[in-house]
Amino acid sequence: MNYNKILQSALVIGGLAFASGASATPSGEMLGNTCAGCHGTHGVSNGPAAPTIAGLSKAYLVNAMKAYRDEGRAATIMGRIAKGYSDEEIDAMATYFSAQKHVAAKGQFVDAGKAEAGAKIHKKFCEKCHEDGGKVDDESSILAGQWAPYLGYTFADFASGAREMPKKMKKKMEEMTAKHGDAGVEELVNFYASQK
Repeated sequence: MNYNKILQSALVIGGLAFASGASATPSGEMLGNTCAGCHGTHGVSNGPAAPTIAGLSKAYLVNAMKAYRDEGRAATIMGRIAKGYSDEEIDAMATYFSAQKHVAAKGQFVDAGKAEAGAKIHKKFCEKCHEDGGKVDDESSILAGQWAPYLGYTFADFASGAREMPKKMKKKMEEMTAKHGDAGVEELVNFYASQK
């Protein structure tokens, strides 16, 4: 067989392989790489406005992405981004990120006094759903070690109604703010940001 026929055969086989793979859902890691600009490599955020998504539960990630996509959750950029993904792609990304190790934000300033006060507020009002100081994600997200600015923005979204609170959380937040006011939220932010 001459060289040209070998080359033509290789190109045809390669083209068929590419065409058959083009319709398949990309891997979760490949899809996850597109998130790195905001959420960091492997979902570990290096910027204070975006959360670390590594280690969050698959169910939480799927629900969050679908809520962004279907406009059930307030967003700036995520709503537009999520619209580009199918259910299968969201599932693949959620599987990938849930398998990554959650890493607490490094180098952020935390007010130790406020964090100590926040620990008491957490224990009284939040521990039942956000177990182990917010380190356990049982479909309610990991709060421990997230960036303080991100946590502050999230609390502000809940307070303004831009993001809907679950009923249990709403009741507890109302009780907490009635007793501690806005200072209580700031103390919780410092507490969660201080957790490793």
